[in-house]
Amino acid sequence: MSAESVVYYLNRVPESDPNDQTEWIVSALGRYTGAELRELLYVAEEPGFFELMRAFFALSDDSRSVLQHYLETGHPPSMKAAIDPKGRLTLDHANVEPRLKVVPGIAN
Repeated sequence: MSAESVVYYLNRVPESDPNDQTEWIVSALGRYTGAELRELLYVAEEPGFFELMRAFFALSDDSRSVLQHYLETGHPPSMKAAIDPKGRLTLDHANVEPRLKVVPGIAN
C-alpha cells in the first residue's frame, strides 16, 4: 500500500458502499500475519502514533529514505533525539564513545 493511498483513506471516506469498504479492509488485512496485526494494533495505541506516521509519509521520498535507513541500521534503544534552538530535529547514537586518535609509538 502506498503512502498516498493510506493518506487518501485517512482523509476521505471512500464513495463506495459499505461492502466495498469491508472488502478493502479484509483484502488489506490478508497481507499480514496475525502477529503483525497484533503488533500494529498495540503500537497504534501509543499517543501520537498516527500523527507521527502522517509526518513520516509527508516527508520527501529522499528524506524518508534517509530516516528509514538510519532507523533500520541503528539500535533504537541507543539512539537519542533532540530539538535544537532553531527547531531542527537531530538524531544521534547515544552510546558513541569518543574516538581516540592512535599515534604509533617509537620503538627503541
